[in-house]
This record gives sequence, structure tokens and C-alpha cells, in this order.
Amino acid sequence: MTRLLACCGLALLIACGAHRATDTRAAPAPVSDAGASAATIDSLWTEGEGAIRRGKWGDAEKLLNRAILEFPPGDRRVARAHFYLGEALFAQGRHLEAAREFRKASDETPNDPLAPEALLRLGDVYSDLWRRPELDPTYGQTALSTYQELLNRYPGNSAAKRAELRIAELNERFANKAYKAAMFYFRLKAYDSAILYLKDLVATYPKTGVVPEALVKLVQAYKALGYREDVQETCGYIQRFHPRAPKVREVCPTRPDGA
Repeated sequence: MTRLLACCGLALLIACGAHRATDTRAAPAPVSDAGASAATIDSLWTEGEGAIRRGKWGDAEKLLNRAILEFPPGDRRVARAHFYLGEALFAQGRHLEAAREFRKASDETPNDPLAPEALLRLGDVYSDLWRRPELDPTYGQTALSTYQELLNRYPGNSAAKRAELRIAELNERFANKAYKAAMFYFRLKAYDSAILYLKDLVATYPKTGVVPEALVKLVQAYKALGYREDVQETCGYIQRFHPRAPKVREVCPTRPDGA
């Protein structure tokens, strides 16, 4: 079904006045603005749900858009319709349109059980837009703030718990981005700039997997600049918290005071 279904009221034939008895034509029938019938809306909804289950994203989009237009105020299916529409758009690669639908599902009906899931998927949309860490991280930052919004609005919800995992994944990507930037300067022997990136990485993303390697590179940069006290301090930190860091035995002596 590709066109908007609407039911019109029965046409009323209005008789001419007695003083115009000679004119026997009926007056034009008024157009009803009552919208689609309940049966029609139910049919649209059922077909839309079926299209979602079958992965018929284009069909689902059309059906759900029509259903949303016809739902009466307060219909409890509205939030799910926006959520499903977001999924259909996301699957078609139309990220920003999908984001609008997920935002509607979360904000227009914040007490609906689906609202936390909609926020989670909203974060997923922005996370997917930031696929390459070396590119502008704006979408990644938006994803991070969206997941954090979910944690704040719905603490303890199952969607919030999954958001925590998504946040950890994003932090890994942010840390890798910082590490690549540091290595760019490191290869140019611009050690002071490399140190700035490495120190910020370790401080901001201390639980990420790249931290041990970043610490070793930090020691190497300090050594290149002759910063003996920084070497000693960083080696002590590595040996205490990351004793299995790659090349740690090469860059740090057994006793950190022998830099």
C-alpha cells in the first residue's frame, strides 16, 4: 500500500429549496476529515510490523510513516512506530533520519518502556557514523554523550547496562585516536608534542588497552629528551600497574632509579 488511506463520510444529498424546485441537482458532498478508520490503522500497523520482521525496510518505512500520521492522540503504538521507523532508516544507511526517529521515541514518550532502548539505538547511530577514529570525532562524542544521557535518565535499566559496554568501546577508539596522533609526532621526533598526547591519553582513558604501550612510548620520549626524573617516575608506574607492558624490560631497568 503506497498511498494514504482515508475514509470519507457518506455523501449527503441536500434538496433544493421550494423556491428553487425547478433545480433538482444535489449539492456537493462535504469531505470528511475524520481520518482513517481504526481497522485501517490496525492494518497499517500489522503490515508495518511484518515488514520490519522480514527486513523489508522500504516497505516498513512507508507503512509506518502512514500509520504515524493516522494514529489518534495518545495511541500507545506511537513510540514503537518511531522506534521501528528508526530501525528501518538505520538499516538503509540513512543515519540522521534514523536519529530523529529514535530521539522522538525517547523524548516524546519518556515513560514508555521502549524509551531507553531508543536512546541506546540513537547512540549506536552516532557511533556508526564515526567508523574511522582518525576522522573528526564529533559523531563519536555525540554517541558518548547520548549513552551517558541514557545512564543518567534510566540508571539500572538493561539498556543502560549495555550502554556502559558501548562507552567502553568508544573509549578504546578515542584512546587509539590519541595514540595515533602521538605516534605521528613521535615519528617526526617532535617528542614534546608526542608527550602531551600520551600523557592525556593515559589520564583520560586509563582503562583502555593501548595504555601500556602508550606508557612505554612515553618513557622513550622522555629518554630522547633526557628527562631522567620523568623516566624514573613513569617506569615505576609501569612496573607497578602494567608489568607485562610490551618492551617494558627494554625501556625500564629492573630498578626504576637506573634510567
